[in-house]
Amino acid sequence: MNKKDRVIMNDEIRVPEVRCNVDGAESLGIISTDAAMEKANELGLDLVLIAPDAKPPVAKIMNYGKYKYQEEKKLKEQRKNQVKIDIKEIKLSVKIAENDINYKVKHAREFLAEGKHVRFRVFLKGREMSNPDSAKDVLLKVWSMIEDVAIMDKEPKFEGRYYNLYVLPKK
Repeated sequence: MNKKDRVIMNDEIRVPEVRCNVDGAESLGIISTDAAMEKANELGLDLVLIAPDAKPPVAKIMNYGKYKYQEEKKLKEQRKNQVKIDIKEIKLSVKIAENDINYKVKHAREFLAEGKHVRFRVFLKGREMSNPDSAKDVLLKVWSMIEDVAIMDKEPKFEGRYYNLYVLPKK
């Protein structure tokens, strides 16, 4: 646990006075740390330093265990509601045969129908690097075969030894 995530509470609070609030109730204003600790003990709760850099620091009297549990529950809920995007990659070459293109496009259509994103990659070998436009031509040929079921995210792009085309399913 790094220093930023560490929570200062109860006897660890070393400032003379704090601006104190009670969880779900009134504000006690600026009082001494000892008085705030007594009030917290009286209520059977924790004194937690919320804004240690403020002048004076802000502390809250709360049930810290319950608070931490609620925060973890919120984080879990957020993670559960996240949508994981599946990206399928289909590799092609500059000298690919027509029937091979058809076969790979058929698979791409299946992936798009399932709602997956598809990345087409054409790898340029050796002397093919001298003419990268041939790879772009292959990708544009593939695009013309799937444009009825897909949306082109970006124009075909040359990156390193690959020419990439990224497509998304139509809604």
